[in-house]
Amino acid sequence: MNKLYKLTTLLLMMLLTVSTVNAQKKTLTLEDAIVKRWSQFYPEHITVQWRPDSKGYYIINEENRIVEVNAKKGTKNIILTLGGLKGSHNDLLNISRLPRYKWITKNKFTFNLENKIYVTDVTTKKSEQTTSWNLEGKHQDVTSDRKQAAYTIDNNLYISIGNEEIQLTNEPNKEIVFGQTVHRNEFGVNKGTYWSPKGTALAFYRNDQTIVTDYPLVDLSTRPATANPIKYPMAGQKSEEVTLKVYNTVSKKTIDIKTEGPKEQYLTNVAWSPNEKSVFIGILNRDQNHLALNEYNAETGEFVKTLFEEKDSKYLSLTHPMEFLPNSSDKFIWRTEKDGFEHVYLYSTDGKQLAQITKGDWVVMDVLGFDRKNQNIFVLGTDNNGMDRQVYRANIKSQKVTKITKESGVYSGVKYDASSNLLFANFTNLTTPNKEVIFDTNGKVIKTILDAKDPLADYKVSPIELNTITAADGKTVLNTRMIKPSNFDATKKYPVIMYVYGGPGVQLLTNRWQGGASLWMQKAAQDGYIIYTVESRGSENRGKDFEQATHLHLGDAEIADQLKGVDSLKTLSYVDANKLAIHGWSFGGFMTTSLMTKAAGTFKVGVAGGPVMDWGLYEIMYTERYMSTPQKNPKGYEKSLLLDKTPLLEGKLLIIHGLIDDVVVPQHSFLFLQNCVSNGVQVDFFTYPGHPHNVRGKDRVHLMKKVLMYIDDNINR
Repeated sequence: MNKLYKLTTLLLMMLLTVSTVNAQKKTLTLEDAIVKRWSQFYPEHITVQWRPDSKGYYIINEENRIVEVNAKKGTKNIILTLGGLKGSHNDLLNISRLPRYKWITKNKFTFNLENKIYVTDVTTKKSEQTTSWNLEGKHQDVTSDRKQAAYTIDNNLYISIGNEEIQLTNEPNKEIVFGQTVHRNEFGVNKGTYWSPKGTALAFYRNDQTIVTDYPLVDLSTRPATANPIKYPMAGQKSEEVTLKVYNTVSKKTIDIKTEGPKEQYLTNVAWSPNEKSVFIGILNRDQNHLALNEYNAETGEFVKTLFEEKDSKYLSLTHPMEFLPNSSDKFIWRTEKDGFEHVYLYSTDGKQLAQITKGDWVVMDVLGFDRKNQNIFVLGTDNNGMDRQVYRANIKSQKVTKITKESGVYSGVKYDASSNLLFANFTNLTTPNKEVIFDTNGKVIKTILDAKDPLADYKVSPIELNTITAADGKTVLNTRMIKPSNFDATKKYPVIMYVYGGPGVQLLTNRWQGGASLWMQKAAQDGYIIYTVESRGSENRGKDFEQATHLHLGDAEIADQLKGVDSLKTLSYVDANKLAIHGWSFGGFMTTSLMTKAAGTFKVGVAGGPVMDWGLYEIMYTERYMSTPQKNPKGYEKSLLLDKTPLLEGKLLIIHGLIDDVVVPQHSFLFLQNCVSNGVQVDFFTYPGHPHNVRGKDRVHLMKKVLMYIDDNINR
């Protein structure tokens, strides 16, 4: 009897302790979840750099000093203090902290202050201002020696050499743009200028948009409101006409690269030869299924030869330019998914494929570098059904590939140092907020620099559950993520918010801390919701077949896969199948509206943000890759169209759209509203007048309150 009494007392004390601990946990507010997501609630991290021809890594410590740490021995050496940097140049006397910097040689690093570039020599403790650019300048691109900068003012291109400004173009027609990104940032194009390796020449785009239609956005900040049109080429219409030019800083002359073929083709993957004599361009046809890697003479612009061509029955995803091997002028690597997954291939400049360096049912995400003898290449690639990011070593001669990292999770910010033959990486998984480590080329951890604490440890948050289901095709594995309420009780039934994207080029779920989930999801779970996401076919980083499953019929396989997720939810005793809500933005808005109409009755509430309602109204470069043109694929466009599906709508649907959305233009939502009115269908709508495609900053709190309040108000009706 006495033993039973003691045992009961002990159990009561344990339950009381657990209850007390839970009661002491802080409540996560929506404001904190959004505004403090990348500050207070972002795991601690340290910026680490390698220094050329050195055995150490470099950090800025709490005393504002650049510190060298021997990676293997752990010994430390102060390289430069804040005071030392201040005294290195008169312009730097008033700086309050060490700036972000980058090593460019063994003894020199560089940094920017406003529109000026400085190089500091740590041996002489002197800094030099190497160049600057006009304060009006945008899209800055700087040479590797930091002595020249290219930049744009309005639609024209300039360079500075030292403090001398040279205007390279003088085009009065604002619809012809120089030196800026083209093709609406598709095909891996993210800038408009390309310096040669030694900085003696600059390749740059000329983008003729005179034939592209204007789209009328409205600026409400003026009185009265004024038109602020943008160039927006819609699927099947006329596209921009892009060419490439080269300016030689020695001869002071500009030449045209003589690319032939249709004017509306795409000029991608621009690269220079190490000797600066050639420019290479990937010429991609408008159908996006045929690419020719061409070489051009950089002095005359003449076509030299086609190194090779790539074709695909559906479309090509070639987004990385050729990369020459260190100290080689005739061997380069090329990334392609022609075997089904993106891998690294070795080529010679005569166009001959020498080897496939990496292979396997995983995707190369990044090339990290070569060892000193060019015997091995290190890459970052996927693993674990696309959920992990691991480091691989591949021998260039034997093509033997070894995964050198050991722990399941996501390695990121990986930097390989050929001098020490070591790597640095951030590591995270569901239980590791952030760990920063130095490891050797066999994966052995040499030093743990940081093991960050959980910034949410004191808050009522739920563990992330990653799982899998089978796709609607009956064979493909799909990744899922679930967040249960923080006070979860398996005997109760809970409403569900399905968060969806489902489109190409995006991966929502990874095996990282919080599983890639936004913190507003933890707030919603704290308020009693289950948050559930299915990564459907068509999304990124799962290989070509997985991604191309939606070709010519966007919205078919994705909807079927999301409904498989619903079927899985309905098997769970703690899910209230009568209280399902769905929310998504952009392609996720298209998916939300599709599911609220084509699968009417499945979801009680939907909130669609920035939704595509008609793929014929979306941009050429993205849409035609996945849907071809409306002229060639009328049935696909008709089936995916949501404007005529309004009579099918059941449940409560809120559509949200930024009034100056230049990605999914507002016409999508307004035409859907017009069809709702014509068909007597009730729908709710909200706009953010000052915001483009995404609502950011403090207004994002308002947005998520609007989303969650709408679901709260309607889920229990």
